[in-house]
Amino acid sequence: MNGTPTPSAALPKPPRKLKHLLTLVLVILLLWGSAHRIEASFGRLFKGLPNMWDLIAEMFPPKWTYFDNVVQPMLDTIRMAIAGTTLGAIVAVPIAVLAASNMVRSPWIYQFFRIVLNLLRTVPDLLLAALFVAIFGLGMIPGILALAVFSVGLIAKLTYESLETIDRGPMEAMTSVGANKLQLILFSVVPQMIPYFISYVLYTLEINVRAAAVLGLVGAGGIGLYYEKTLGFLEYDKTNAIILFTLAIVLAVDYLSTKLREKLL
Repeated sequence: MNGTPTPSAALPKPPRKLKHLLTLVLVILLLWGSAHRIEASFGRLFKGLPNMWDLIAEMFPPKWTYFDNVVQPMLDTIRMAIAGTTLGAIVAVPIAVLAASNMVRSPWIYQFFRIVLNLLRTVPDLLLAALFVAIFGLGMIPGILALAVFSVGLIAKLTYESLETIDRGPMEAMTSVGANKLQLILFSVVPQMIPYFISYVLYTLEINVRAAAVLGLVGAGGIGLYYEKTLGFLEYDKTNAIILFTLAIVLAVDYLSTKLREKLL
């Protein structure tokens, strides 16, 4: 029939080679322009490679006996990450509900809380820690608060996006029998969101363990104090021992959280 397209006409046309070429040229121009503006060049990179190898040579072999000095600070770092993540997860729950458009009908409300979350994710955790150190002084409290603020921004963002994709069937069924807003959240939203929420908390904990390891550089406690100390005295073999210890802890946390997420989802 005349109105039926032929199979060849129904197939999508492959992108033209000119489009790929223009994309490549655009990427190269962006890279070149960025490198030019920040005064970066391959020449400077190659010139600094010998110094890089000298530094690596000074880091090996690691000073394994230094582990005795950093076990307790590493435990403090893990505790700081757990405390910050837990506090942030608790605060993130109501904010995520208020930022979800299917939970709050007023765009003024959910857009306001989305802007707040964007602001929280904009400020780096090191800057947050430095600000809290200036307020509360040296110690782990500034580190916990910095990680908590970061956790709120990340967990609430992921949670409200998941809230907007939940099955509305249970909510409509409960609404039809006269359930109020709190009952809708407790009995139709929470059961659907618990596995995802726990997964987001575990993912944030992985990130916070890494972040907490360097917050000591600004006086927020934990293993970061020993990074600053060993680097300041050019004791790179000790620094390498701390790096390897931190790597082992991060890999262990990643493995455990991955296994937990697999069981939940």
